[in-house]
Amino acid sequence: MDYYIKHNSWEEKFRKPFGAVQSGEKVYINLEAENFSKAELVLIYFDGTEEDIELSSKKINEDLYNYFTEINIRENYKGLIKYHFKLYKDCRVIYYGNNLDVLGGEGRVYQNSPKSYQITVYKDFKVPIWFKEGIVYQIFVDRFRNGNKDGKVDNPKKNSFIYGTWQDEPMYIRDASGKVVRWDFYGGNLKGVIEKLEYLKNLGVDIIYLNPIFEASSNHKYDTANYKSIDPMFGDENIFKELCHKAEQLGIKIILDGVFNHTGSDSIYFNKFGNYPSLGAYQSKSSTYYKWYIFSEYPDKYECWWGIDNHPSIDEMNEDYINFIIKDKDSVINKWMKLGASGWRLDVADELPDEFIKLIKSHIKEIKDDTVLIGEVWEDASNKISYSRKRQYLFGEELDSVTNYPFRNLVISFINSQITAVDFIRNIMSLYENYPRESFYSNLNILGTHDTERILTSIDKDNRKNMYKLIMALSIQMTIPGVPLIYYGDEAGITGGKDPLNRKPYPWEHENIDIYNIYKATIKLRKKHEFFIKGDLSFHDINEDILCYERNYDKTKAIIIINKSEEKSYNIRLKSLGLEGYQHIEDLSISINKLLDKELVEEDITSEHVKINPLETKIYKFI
Repeated sequence: MDYYIKHNSWEEKFRKPFGAVQSGEKVYINLEAENFSKAELVLIYFDGTEEDIELSSKKINEDLYNYFTEINIRENYKGLIKYHFKLYKDCRVIYYGNNLDVLGGEGRVYQNSPKSYQITVYKDFKVPIWFKEGIVYQIFVDRFRNGNKDGKVDNPKKNSFIYGTWQDEPMYIRDASGKVVRWDFYGGNLKGVIEKLEYLKNLGVDIIYLNPIFEASSNHKYDTANYKSIDPMFGDENIFKELCHKAEQLGIKIILDGVFNHTGSDSIYFNKFGNYPSLGAYQSKSSTYYKWYIFSEYPDKYECWWGIDNHPSIDEMNEDYINFIIKDKDSVINKWMKLGASGWRLDVADELPDEFIKLIKSHIKEIKDDTVLIGEVWEDASNKISYSRKRQYLFGEELDSVTNYPFRNLVISFINSQITAVDFIRNIMSLYENYPRESFYSNLNILGTHDTERILTSIDKDNRKNMYKLIMALSIQMTIPGVPLIYYGDEAGITGGKDPLNRKPYPWEHENIDIYNIYKATIKLRKKHEFFIKGDLSFHDINEDILCYERNYDKTKAIIIINKSEEKSYNIRLKSLGLEGYQHIEDLSISINKLLDKELVEEDITSEHVKINPLETKIYKFI
């Protein structure tokens, strides 16, 4: 039997306020349905306990009732509250819950085992303004720039190879099992980053995120050998201080990569190969560092990250390790922040205990209140479960921001016509609903990183279409809530698949100027208009090809319209976008689109319709 039942968690008619709420707030829940003898709201708290609340009812008309209640959230509560509805009629029990995709919005009827809606409850926190309003540039140091005037590579490592030219394609030398046996280097260093600070400032960069820079055997440095020393191929402590100082003079902040889940096997701490004078955990149980690691059969069987034996895992809750990384006067965190770092990105946050992340968060805020803590998370961070643990990333005591890989996947999938505009909207709205507003507006919105294909490789291979699609991707990245991240060299037109091809050296003096200009123009667009940074977000469901959303701030509205179709044009009625009472004053996208079409003429803005051509991006400002 069919029943009329409706709840839509994105509409204030059904749930108010929208999205995540602070501890101690009230949430009003409504359900619209035909007449039932009883209706209950079933709440499931973060610890698994349940509560049934009988709903009050009010007759709307002969056939329709409103069932409602309010949830008074405890002052000290932090975590998720899951909910669904239980309705009684004619000796039957019917359930209403989230949709099958568990994305929020309008739900559905279930006969049993309903999918639950989510309310994220968090302790109030603030993310530094410099981060929320900034543009991040990610640098893989070895591949960015050699700052030595003679091009000499500093302190090359034993058993490594140096590329003959900066333009060589990256590759690995592996043994029969696939293990890297000789690491490859181009010779990029921190002097090179210093040398290009003005370039980054002119591009519009406010924040530099450095992939690991501490001493390690590899080129990527995720196998830390010494947390308290800059890798000698990159420079030293004084050069790092100089980098932070000169960056600060230009208004640029430095964020470091904290790899605290594991060390390198070739490290001061583990010292598997005896390359360090200190007594490592592998060499002796008497080592200062022995209790950091988890051995099953000493010394050759030990826990390691993803089974990679040169990444031995750490017991992060070991007291000595906590003191070493966080609490000691000369701890790793203290040292590098006092030398100029303004925040940290936590590698493999899923592998780190919540308590460890909380300790880092509280400590860096003690050192300097406006520091930022970012976590590497690949999924929806609000409800992430890792190793059977419900994670607490976004409840106010841990991460300020996460790496927004869902965003990247959605942008690329939409542009490549693998999903529809509706699919994009539903998934973004789900994150908007689930994340605290501070977190959502601080999401690190990526199009590429050292762990993914380059953005130009991820979109259509036709060069002309690539340019239009790149404008689409960048326009979304620069106009949707969150903090845009540019992976070094994307603005220069670097292509490449996954590691190592996504880690090619920056092509200095061989940049794709057209692509550079597109990046610079879209960054400028974002920085010029506050509504792209602070404005509320809402979507318009036009059709499967048209992504249309708006940003509202201080009586000003921006409308972003993107047509992913390669063949179809569409006429969109402005009235359908709710623009009565607004006056169009500017086509914000004309300057960007002219980079591809020098003859482009701005359209007649007095028309009731806007024409969107295939693979076209339009951005309008209304007051």
